[in-house]
Amino acid sequence: RCKDDEFSHLYTLVLNSDNTYEVLIDNERADGGKLEEDWDFLAPKQINDPEASKPSDWDDRKKIDDPEDTKPEDFDKPQHIPDPDAEKPEDWDDDVDGEWEPPMIDNPDYKGEWKPRQIDNPAYKGEWVHPQIDNPDYSPDDNLYRYTDVGAVGFDLWQVKSGTIFDNILVTDDADFAKTFGQEHLDATKDAEKKMKEEQDEAERKEREAEDAKKKAEESAKEEEEEEAEEEEGDADAEEEAEEEEDSTAAKDEL
Repeated sequence: RCKDDEFSHLYTLVLNSDNTYEVLIDNERADGGKLEEDWDFLAPKQINDPEASKPSDWDDRKKIDDPEDTKPEDFDKPQHIPDPDAEKPEDWDDDVDGEWEPPMIDNPDYKGEWKPRQIDNPAYKGEWVHPQIDNPDYSPDDNLYRYTDVGAVGFDLWQVKSGTIFDNILVTDDADFAKTFGQEHLDATKDAEKKMKEEQDEAERKEREAEDAKKKAEESAKEEEEEEAEEEEGDADAEEEAEEEEDSTAAKDEL
């Protein structure tokens, strides 16, 4: 499996003269096998026998309906029933609105479609396997690994996001040279990439901290404004009460 981080990596495919292969990631073995077994370079060694077919009496059903099982008499219930609590509106006019029908609701007694229980099939013979025969079109090739004329290099891959870049592509018949060449180029980029990533992470961290501090300051300022407004409102109410009390006292004095 390829790496899914944000750093550059070195991918190497080694084709050996015994028709085996290895996949290296950062010069470490990640996969390998035989070209003929893992890739469709050749026709298959064996194919289904065209003369063979599954016998008509071959039963490959593991489970069957229990012939002794029967549907209960009270099983069939409608999925929806009229709402027993619904009442015809007082202003409903059958001549204008048509015949009133109560709305439908889910039936709590509905049990779904009845199916007989399953039992082991006594006639089960297992999965039928098509007999194989040697493929007359198969021809071994001891030189699957050999490419004497490489005109281009292509990549057939699937990815969930864009942005992947391929560069520094090397095709050689010297595995040791490929390993050294690849490691030199990887070493030249990985340290700089790591430093750049650390700087980006630090910058993002500071930006988040600044945004959090700004948000907290705005919330604090808003709380202070609300408290001041409440105090001013309280002072105004107290002033109004004092004035009403003075007016009431003056009225009593006049009496």
